[in-house]
Amino acid sequence: MKEGILEVLIVNAEDIRHTNLIGRPAYYVILQCGTKEYRTKISPGKHKKVLWNEKFKFDFPLSEWKNLTHIKFRIMDKEFFKNNGFVGETRIHLGGIIIEGTDKGFIVVRPAPYNVVLEDDTYKGQIKIGFKFIANVSLLRPQVPISIYS
Repeated sequence: MKEGILEVLIVNAEDIRHTNLIGRPAYYVILQCGTKEYRTKISPGKHKKVLWNEKFKFDFPLSEWKNLTHIKFRIMDKEFFKNNGFVGETRIHLGGIIIEGTDKGFIVVRPAPYNVVLEDDTYKGQIKIGFKFIANVSLLRPQVPISIYS
């Protein structure tokens, strides 16, 4: 059976909203694509730039490619005295990445900044994200990690 691999690199965020009333912010990102979900490590927001530099891999059978319309990144701020605070989110349409990656066999989208959307549909800050999509990978052969972000 053939599948595609979407590799996502979350690099950093800049000038995002601070939701803590007390203490330092501690940010993390929840990635969601299709039915799969991941969470980054917690990164302190000591400066204007929050660093994660984490890579995540989504494996999808060929039959699911048409259902992958977007990937969602929800930035959260861990808080001690109440539920974690929603900072903002970014949604990225995957249609072009999957189509071009399927045509060429793979595609790399170097890390670029994307606006962070707040609850009131305004923007505050940016999150830097990169993508790699590899099409038609066989599920039967062992997968060797390939990284071109270095």
